[in-house]
Amino acid sequence: MAVRARERRDEEFAEFVATRSTWLRKLAYLMAGDWHRADDLTQVTVTKLYMRRHRLGGVENLDGYARTTLVNTFLAERRSPWSRVLLGRAEEETANAAPVQSSDLDASLDLRAALGLLPDRQRAVVVLRYFCDLSVEQTAEALNCASGTVKSQAARGLDSLRRALDGEPDVGHDTPGPTHPTGNSVAEHAGWRP
Repeated sequence: MAVRARERRDEEFAEFVATRSTWLRKLAYLMAGDWHRADDLTQVTVTKLYMRRHRLGGVENLDGYARTTLVNTFLAERRSPWSRVLLGRAEEETANAAPVQSSDLDASLDLRAALGLLPDRQRAVVVLRYFCDLSVEQTAEALNCASGTVKSQAARGLDSLRRALDGEPDVGHDTPGPTHPTGNSVAEHAGWRP
């Protein structure tokens, strides 16, 4: 009986991964800014979910649980001292790479580059709020922080994105800015659709 239950959980988990791995990878890319790191983040997230699969049956929102696991994995990776050693070189190479020129992709590339300039928590807030379309409360729950923190990080992140897209310097600084438009207007400004 226990073997059959384990097999059923494994089948359900395999189905979940098959249907949601592309979505997780896209989310990981927006967080990491690099497809290789996005693949790694997705794999680590799927591995963590698999290790907890016996508990996933009681989870109401499996997508939310997976998203939170991915975001926490990203933030933990960035806090690790190894990230400065292992990821620092990749970021330098990305920053020094020649930009891809295409009239159709320019706005999208500009937004993605600007997103990569944000501090890690701001980037996580902006991606969760405006790409994943989570409410302030859902974002706060996913990041295990207060709603006020989400609001301030979103405002600062959007202000930084706006300045980056307008070509202003000092994009990554945490300085409060003026009243900001909705996140959709930033995406629309860049012609980017999630």
